[in-house]
Amino acid sequence: MARIDRKTRPTSARPSRPSLRAGTRRAVRAEGPPTDEIPTWTGPDGVDRETAQAVIDLAMRAGVAMLSTGAAAADVTATVLLLTRAYGLDAVHVDVSYTSVTVSYHRGPHADPMTAMRVLKFRTQDFTRLERLRDLIISLANDPRPVEEARVEFESVVSSPHPYRRWVVTTAGGVLAAGAAGLLGAGPFIVILSFFTALLVRRVQNWLSNAGITSFFSQTIGAAIPTVVATLVVFAQSKGLRFFGDVSPSLIVAAGIVLLLSGMSVVGTAEDAIEGYYVTAAARAFEVVVLSVGIAVGISLVLSFGQRFGLPIAITSRTRLTDDIVVQLVCAAAIAVAFAVGSYCRGRVVVAAAVAGVMGWSIVALGERLEFGAITSAGLAAAVVGFASRLLARRVGVSALSVTTAAIVPLLPGRLAYQGISKIVTRPDETGVSSGLSTLAQAFGTGLALAAGVAMGTYFAGLLVASRRGVALRPPAAATRREQPRDRNSTSAILSDSGELPVVGQRPSGPRDTPDTHATGGSRS
Repeated sequence: MARIDRKTRPTSARPSRPSLRAGTRRAVRAEGPPTDEIPTWTGPDGVDRETAQAVIDLAMRAGVAMLSTGAAAADVTATVLLLTRAYGLDAVHVDVSYTSVTVSYHRGPHADPMTAMRVLKFRTQDFTRLERLRDLIISLANDPRPVEEARVEFESVVSSPHPYRRWVVTTAGGVLAAGAAGLLGAGPFIVILSFFTALLVRRVQNWLSNAGITSFFSQTIGAAIPTVVATLVVFAQSKGLRFFGDVSPSLIVAAGIVLLLSGMSVVGTAEDAIEGYYVTAAARAFEVVVLSVGIAVGISLVLSFGQRFGLPIAITSRTRLTDDIVVQLVCAAAIAVAFAVGSYCRGRVVVAAAVAGVMGWSIVALGERLEFGAITSAGLAAAVVGFASRLLARRVGVSALSVTTAAIVPLLPGRLAYQGISKIVTRPDETGVSSGLSTLAQAFGTGLALAAGVAMGTYFAGLLVASRRGVALRPPAAATRREQPRDRNSTSAILSDSGELPVVGQRPSGPRDTPDTHATGGSRS
């Protein structure tokens, strides 16, 4: 056999392994830089230390004031960043938790950072003050005044009197409970009794708050009051009093539950969760659970005593509401208006809340006719209300948060909650406990559907508005760093059509609860 010389052997057309690896790397490797760059300090902002301290203090106080009056964590973060950028501070990091606001200003490797934290002293729902705070922030961002002048304006807003006197707010609580009782099919006597019972609940809870009693015990005592009134009605019925003969005292308790549930931050909880502030959302959700347990404890104690002394409050067999759709819509509007007034809303917000409440209840009634189920109908109604409120809020000149929060109050599952608790107390056997827990689970599911529906409707409305205007719902992280040009006169361009402040900050790629070092956005906590 002839010997083939290796030097003269023809080369193969197959490429070598190194060239294959290089080609593979070129095929899969990105060509450009990362779209989400890690924020870095690029140079001093040119702001003196004294001014920077004053701006950080003002921004922190504004954030705490908004968080205390009912704003979501995303709004608070946007507020602080908007203020600090307006005064030339760019390397600012914001950490919003359920009980505090922390603001840190990174001044580079050769200067100490400025960090300030403030803890919330109270929480309330004061939508008028919240709107005035937002208006002030937008005004300062568009036209920055001297910090001391801005501080005077801020103090004027936070110290301004409420639009309503205390007796007006208390009366609004009574109207809310009366509307809830009428919505559940109560007669005139029970509606009136629910009204005065709610007045008593509001006054007692206000006194307990001033005395420093915690919210859990305040909810427990507040839930016990309508249950005691219902027990007294049962006692009057047992004595054969004709005036109390054909009434359902359990509706007084159900109306009281709606009154107590209306003060919980269900919408804010869902908004924080969807925006990625999971720690804050978890804290809000746990507060809702604790306060709900307080309601259950107060009702259970009174029901147990009533059972012991032969005065059980019978659960009405009616599972549906009053059949008169006109009465339903009137009661839904009354509940929404009462809550709006009780949250210090004024003028157009109250009217918008009434319209949204009627719209939400109409969708629930339609869903029940189509046999969608209570949970699905409530979630769908909340989503439509949230979507419509966000789209129309700026045109009408109202806040989407205040309108949607008031509109879902008629949909709160007060009757289901009472039925579940009463079944467990009055029938402590396995069947009663199982039935009661099932009813409570349905009430809990309805509450979740309301919160998720409002948040999702508002969110998708924001996406629609942003797409129509050709902008992103949130500015990219690069636009918030110092090396990008800033136009202080274009602040209103990044505001949503609801007039609310969007989240402006780094979109995290990792765990949401881990703050980014030197980030200009807020940490998701």
